[in-house]
Amino acid sequence: MVFDLEIIKEVYKTISRKIDLARRLTGRPLTLTEKILYAHIDQSPEKAFERGSDYVNFRPDRVAMQDATAQMALLQFIQAGKNHVAVPSTVHCDHLIMAKDGAKNDLPDAMNTNREVYEFLSSVSNKYGIGFWKPGAGIIHQVVLENYAFPGGMMIGTDSHTVNAGGLGMIAIGVGGADAADVMVGMPWELRFPRLIGVKLTGKLNGWTSAKDIILKVAGILTVKGGTGCILEYFGEGAKNLSCTGKGTICNMGAEIGATTSTFGYDESMERYLNATGRSEVADLANTIKQYLTGDPEVYENPTGYFDQVIEINLSELEPYLNGPFSPDIATPISMMKEIVNKNNWPTKVEAGLIGSCTNSSYEDISRAASIVKDAIEKKLTAKAEFSITPGSEQVRYTIERDGFIHLFEKIGGKVFANACGPCIGQWARLDAEKQLKNTLVHSFNRNFAKRVDGNPNTHAFVASPELVTALTIAGDLTFNPITDFLINSAGEKVQLEPPTGYELPIKGFDVADAGYQSPSKDGVNINIIVNPDSQRLQLLVPFEPWNGENYLNLLLLIKVKGKCTTDHISMAGPWLKYRGHLDNISNNLLIGAINIFNEKTNSVKNQFSDSYCEVPAVARTYKEKKMGSIIIGDENYGEGSSREHAAMEPRHLGVKAVLVKSFARIHESNLKKQGMLALTFINKADYDKIQEDDKIDIIGLKEFAPNLPLKIVLHHKDGVTEEFLVNHTYNQTQIEWFKAGSALNLIRKQNQI
Repeated sequence: MVFDLEIIKEVYKTISRKIDLARRLTGRPLTLTEKILYAHIDQSPEKAFERGSDYVNFRPDRVAMQDATAQMALLQFIQAGKNHVAVPSTVHCDHLIMAKDGAKNDLPDAMNTNREVYEFLSSVSNKYGIGFWKPGAGIIHQVVLENYAFPGGMMIGTDSHTVNAGGLGMIAIGVGGADAADVMVGMPWELRFPRLIGVKLTGKLNGWTSAKDIILKVAGILTVKGGTGCILEYFGEGAKNLSCTGKGTICNMGAEIGATTSTFGYDESMERYLNATGRSEVADLANTIKQYLTGDPEVYENPTGYFDQVIEINLSELEPYLNGPFSPDIATPISMMKEIVNKNNWPTKVEAGLIGSCTNSSYEDISRAASIVKDAIEKKLTAKAEFSITPGSEQVRYTIERDGFIHLFEKIGGKVFANACGPCIGQWARLDAEKQLKNTLVHSFNRNFAKRVDGNPNTHAFVASPELVTALTIAGDLTFNPITDFLINSAGEKVQLEPPTGYELPIKGFDVADAGYQSPSKDGVNINIIVNPDSQRLQLLVPFEPWNGENYLNLLLLIKVKGKCTTDHISMAGPWLKYRGHLDNISNNLLIGAINIFNEKTNSVKNQFSDSYCEVPAVARTYKEKKMGSIIIGDENYGEGSSREHAAMEPRHLGVKAVLVKSFARIHESNLKKQGMLALTFINKADYDKIQEDDKIDIIGLKEFAPNLPLKIVLHHKDGVTEEFLVNHTYNQTQIEWFKAGSALNLIRKQNQI
């Protein structure tokens, strides 16, 4: 089945004209990124846009939502009063399935536990013309790649790893639910025109290296914030030598360097993938406009003249990497792992190995891992660590079962979880995790922040390719290098694992009995959406109050965060996922993972009324009840990680007026703006040190709030001393109107009523 074929035809029908116009405006050849962006601008541009500066309105071709974020996105969409989504949209039920005993038990348990949420999402989808992928159908990004992604297209999704679709030549960007609601309502979507990083790939992968090692190396080069405000465009002969799903892996984990998205030019690997997934018509259409679906030759011949930064990697010389622990940008080549492990005293025993997730769950990934397992079995080796496999979609699962891979995994002791996110986003009922023992695990996921996988802050999680994870699971040793090291089998013999082999695509083709898709009703007018007012899982939204027209005075300090503060720290996943549709309940996890600089503790901040230390949400609620606004102070790259807008909605709900930090991650800053919050940055980062625990803080200049005009912070210290300094913001005039209205959604509703 080919989804949205007429829309794809329309995009391809106009793309050449729009790109030719962009060439005239810029007066030069174009990168692929520029081609797609200019082809999706809301109104025909009259000038070239300045990277990193100009805000631009775009018209994405589609919206994708996973179940945890879809709840809030759809609750916001319902408020807009529309009868049907304006662009093709889908909901994918992948985040709420707990991995515990294996797919056969875990999926029915999830259906029972989350029935209320699934019924809500299904009925809303049915009413408003949204495609619905049932629990067990697969992980959103793998399902999108298999069914919806197309070269030259543009999509947004309520998950930071929406960028996975760049593997099929799209510009696919993770956003908050408010952004998704805007686009589904029919509004254009705003983005600051990104800067461009070119990644030139030469040579060809060999032996134990894989596409995952490319992005692990890039993460080490750019760090978790090096891609902020940028799109990465991969090119070169090395890029053409990669499979389509390998490209998807690279794009997927680009979220870990803060990149807006990543993409590749259309090539034969994409054509092969489209044909294999039943979309030959799309491939045929793409083949007629190939030159518009990749960067111009002059760009790739002289990349430094067209990109803001260029990175070059020779794939023939690349070796496998292990990134971690606790951050996905701590990159160590396998040849140096033993030395680094000993230096840092990391636990060397591998307790568990997990492969799959939205990053690495393709047929190719599974087949290469299976080849290692087959070799190990033949050489009389067993897995020394717990081993789990998470297929990316029902289509992949069905096909790998048919081809015997699941049997191989089970033969070596592997457990196959449901086609869902599972451990990758903390939905893993790991035995004894609550004991918080220091331990090591390896996985092929994308993130490894403390507590993310199993809730244990002492779990040292390392990110690697599925192939390397499988080898380390068999060895049970973090320092094992399969390229050089030997293992002792059950017969006491010294053996070495062979390099992985696999299949880019299944030789017998993909197959599936039931993909898990539910088409929406053609007319949903008579479908009622009911939310029980006593529900603990779902809660209809009440609009946030608009700005009162005054400066913010005497704001109380809620928390001054020390160091890394991701959206996992601000709004944890794991057991809290069940409250993603209930704003008040989930607000009880606000910033419980952040470190308070004044006492070096998590979830312990000073209540200025009682002069005692309490949990962050409790203190925020106290301030709200007493009608006192509050402020959050943060460090560098505040809000990195997942796109979850709950990290912006929770402080807004609990009375926080502003977030002042050294620097923001892109999505989180945007989410704060959408919810009517002030997102501010220090001009002089040393001013961070001036803020004291008992301060009362003023924000002056709101009556004159304007683009590029700094605001003033006044600190009233407990000892009577006053200090003041200026702070920056990146609000444009439209975003300032969001602030004044109380949220972007408030403004949309007001405009719809006019």
